[in-house]
Formats: sequence, structure tokens, C-alpha cells
Amino acid sequence: MARWPLTGGVSIALAVTLGHLINDAYGAMLTPLAPALRGQYHVSIAAVTLLASVFSLTSSVLQPLLGVIGDRLDRRVMAAAGPALTGLGLTLMGYAPTFGLLTLLVALAGFGSGFFHPAGAAYTALHSPRHQRGLWASIFSAGGTAGSALGPVFAGVGLHQLPIFGVLGLLVGAVSYVITPADKPAGPRPSMLEYLGIFRGPIVRLWGMAVLRSLAGMGYTTMLPFILLGRGYGTRATALTLAVFAVASAVGGLLGGRLSDTLGRVPILRAASVVPLPLFAAVLFSTPDQWWFYPLTFIAAALINASIPVGVVTAQEYAPRHVAVASSIMMGFSWGFAGILVFLVGVLADQTSPVVAALASLGLLLPAALLAATLPEPERPQLS
Repeated sequence: MARWPLTGGVSIALAVTLGHLINDAYGAMLTPLAPALRGQYHVSIAAVTLLASVFSLTSSVLQPLLGVIGDRLDRRVMAAAGPALTGLGLTLMGYAPTFGLLTLLVALAGFGSGFFHPAGAAYTALHSPRHQRGLWASIFSAGGTAGSALGPVFAGVGLHQLPIFGVLGLLVGAVSYVITPADKPAGPRPSMLEYLGIFRGPIVRLWGMAVLRSLAGMGYTTMLPFILLGRGYGTRATALTLAVFAVASAVGGLLGGRLSDTLGRVPILRAASVVPLPLFAAVLFSTPDQWWFYPLTFIAAALINASIPVGVVTAQEYAPRHVAVASSIMMGFSWGFAGILVFLVGVLADQTSPVVAALASLGLLLPAALLAATLPEPERPQLS
């Protein structure tokens, strides 16, 4: 595949990063709107929770399958249609006539997100300089992190005002379609057996490491509000702590991606699995009144999230002929799998305490580090 010059590559990467921001902003609206959805559709908390599960299924767990479809279609269409579909489904949540149709809207939105992520990650990888793949992957990842922070702001306008944001997905999709080049597969299509062969060897261990790392982070952030509440701190301290965590995640991803271009992918993956553990433990036994609480939270969050874009690039370099599918394994499939398992952290908290559950979650970084220790350093091949 011919590569665009640097300015073209930058514009493509920025276009899909903008798509990532808007797409993930839409996805982050669902949770804060759960009480409003429950009130409007007169359903139980469990039913509203089901919406999050449906969105996770179609946007994350099924992402490798959507990546296979993306490998067989024009990625430009996938990258452009993704934010538009996600926005269409989630900004119209307040206008579905029945809860069943609302569920279908949320599923449609999830498919949009699931189509976008492998296509966007593939464009970023294919059009970034070979010696800066980690940096550009981290910028793409930071777009999603920023979008996740923006989503609750969108949700703040209320269910019936959300369509004013729906046009953003259409505009961003149009911009993406204009800027990104056509990317139709050339030559014979890979067989399903070949696709299944991607998920073997080091990619399986890399995926296992990513699942454990994601579950450690999810378990910690899920327990944190309960821990702070039990110590007498209110919503403000929790919101500030989670905001620090979110900003640090973006910064850590950027630093990790850039350092992996010079120091190697695997050293960053290994360090990000080991170094944060004692820092998080120190945070758990501290309080927001102590001066080191927020700095330690920032450093620990940056370190644990430094591996996210690096893991994606590593998978792409392990499977250079199938970058979209490799990306989806490390993004949606690993995050979605961890999301399914995180309820076990809640079960443990009910049986013991939120602190014990958080520590057990962080303990998963140890087997993650063992898996990272077995990974070979990937070559820097030409991607396709």
C-alpha cells in the first residue's frame, strides 16, 4: 500500500483521533444517563444495567469480528460511519417509543463504535512513520480518553437535548471520509482459518496481559468511590480523584507510546505491569487530605496506562498483515473481556471489603508482569 507524505499521514491520524474523541464521548454518556433512562422507561436498575452490557457486547467483545469485516471492506467507510452510528444511537435514547427499541438503538451505537476502533487504529498505524508508531498510537488513544471525559458533559444537557450533539458525529464522519484515503483490500481475501491463526503465540500472552491489566485498573477505579465514602469523603473528592486518574491515563499513554519507539515495546509493557503496584497500594492506605495522595494517584495511573497504546502497536507488529484485527484484539476484546469479569470484584467486596477487593484487583498486575516477561520484542515490519 502506498503511503502518504508526512503531512498527509498527520492529517489522517488527526482525523481518526478526532473520530475517536467524538465516538468515545458518545459512549461515555450512557452511564451518567442511567437514572434518567430508568425514570423515563419505568424499568428496573437491572434493566438499565443491561443497556451497558449490550453496548459492551456490540462495541467491545465483538470487535475482532468487526475487525475481520473491516479487513474485507473499505476502512474509510468504517472509520467514517462509526462515530455517525454511535452518535445516532445514543443521542436518540430519549426518543425510543419502547425500552426494546431503546435496546436496539444502544446495540446499533455499539456496532458503530466496534466498527470504528479497528479501522481508526489501522489508519493510525499504516500512515504513521515506522519509528513513531508508538507515539501516534498513543495520540489516537488519548483522543478516546479525552472523549470519555467529555461524555458526561454531553450527558449533562439531559436526554431530550442530546440530539444537538448528534450532528457532531455526522460532521466528524464526513471529515474523516474526505481526509482518509480509500483502503480496500487487495489480493485474495484471507480465510477464516488464517484469521483464527492470528490469535496464537505471543498475541495470546499479550492479550492475557492486557485483560489482567485492564481488570486491575477497572477493579481499582470501581472500588475507589466506596473506599473514599467509607472514610467520610464525598462526591467531590471521588470526582477529583477520578479526574486526576483520567488525565494521568492520557499522559501515561503518550509517554509510554513515545518511549516504546526508542526503548522498545516489551520493556514498557513489563515496567507498566510492575512499577505501579506499590504506588497504588500506598494510595489505598492514604487519604485525599494527605499531600501525596493526588501526586501518587497521577503517577500510578500514568504508569499503569502507559502500556495501552504500546500493547496495540505490539499486536500490530506481531500480525503486520492484519493490523485491524490485531488492534481489535487489544482494544475491544481485551477491555470487553475485563469488563465482563469486573463484577467478580464487586462480589469480593461484598464478602470482604472494598479495600480488600481493590488490593486483589491490583494483585492481578503480578501475573500480568509474568506474561509480559515472556513476550518477545516485535520487529518493526511494514504493515498492511
